[in-house]
Amino acid sequence: MNRFLLVFEGVGMALESIRSNKVRAALTIAGVAIGVFVVVAMGAVVNGIRSSFQQDLEQIGATTFIVQRRSSGISGCDGTDEKCPDRSNPPISFAEWEMIKRIPGVENVIGVLGGGGNFAYRNSRVDNVGYDAYSVEWPSVDASDIFPGRNFTRTEYDGGTPVVLVNDTLKAQLFGESEAVGKQIMINGRQFTVIGIYAPKAGFLKSLQGKGPDTPRAIIPIQAAVRSLDVSRNSLSLLVRPEKTVTQGEVMDEVLASLRARRGLRPGDRATFYLVEQDRLMDTFNQLFGAIFAVGLALSAVALLVGGVGVVAIMMISVTERTREIGVRKALGATSGTIRWQFLVEASTMTTIGALAGLGLGALLAWVIRTNTSIPAALPASIVATALIASAVTGVAFGMLPAMRASRLDPVEALRHE
Repeated sequence: MNRFLLVFEGVGMALESIRSNKVRAALTIAGVAIGVFVVVAMGAVVNGIRSSFQQDLEQIGATTFIVQRRSSGISGCDGTDEKCPDRSNPPISFAEWEMIKRIPGVENVIGVLGGGGNFAYRNSRVDNVGYDAYSVEWPSVDASDIFPGRNFTRTEYDGGTPVVLVNDTLKAQLFGESEAVGKQIMINGRQFTVIGIYAPKAGFLKSLQGKGPDTPRAIIPIQAAVRSLDVSRNSLSLLVRPEKTVTQGEVMDEVLASLRARRGLRPGDRATFYLVEQDRLMDTFNQLFGAIFAVGLALSAVALLVGGVGVVAIMMISVTERTREIGVRKALGATSGTIRWQFLVEASTMTTIGALAGLGLGALLAWVIRTNTSIPAALPASIVATALIASAVTGVAFGMLPAMRASRLDPVEALRHE
């Protein structure tokens, strides 16, 4: 019970010390607050980005994997053939696409190409608009809503019919408030018919790729893009979705074996293509943002160190100013442990106030990001707990020297102090 009373007493003395030494206390609290803010802000943003990234991958499908020409990981390529062997990989061909479709256990295979150009309707023109060239099955791996209008049909796709879907942003820039479906627009000087308006779901991965809802963008059938817009087939990627009755690993093994056989690769030869499952994409994400978060932790540690030095300084001054008081308390029976505990509580109180200020600023930043971007930034409980524990440990660690000094004061000498 005495310990609880000492805690309350130590908190009260810490608050009194802050009131009487406003500048010194403010600098100490600011150092801790900045350190905690960096940790909390980085944690909230990284956690939000990871959540959004995970949602984007789930939209594609838990077992869907990608067949592509080059690696999507962090490879350390420096531009040389030795460090960048992927550059010599042949592109994924349309014939290989058709072959993969026929592999047992494959539900469907969605082809993806990319391009860009200028879009025009009468006197309205939007330059540098990116578009995705897809096969018919693209809605199965994209959560975009199409309204008004529709997706292109198999007949339109096979025939290379020049049709296009535009997103809400591009529609507004070309047509304003007027109806868009059924209108003829020009894409790089070629006429296309608008058949639908699609609204992509907000997500970090789409925003990173420039495919977010606020970016003007379009979707075109691959055959129309190749025939009418001269889009190169060399960047073709495939999204392979296995049937529910088979595992991802079984289908990936079949695709791997089929592609190696078609390309004439011997058992010891390096694969000239890549199969990328979602776990590998998440590993790449964790590598990238793990490094960013580590830098944030280093900056936070520096700020906490500054705050800790401030704790030592202000507590040493407090010990000097209260030497006579300490002598009186010891003369009345207070033990060295009691004095030490009280000063540690006082130091921890100051760092905890700084931590709460940092948490408040971090929560405010997370709210601003969450309400103004597609990143669902939020404070995970683990980050909050870590911040509070780190601040308390900082208070104890840097408050130990002043606390030990106070507890070792000789009561007789302390009473003589002026």
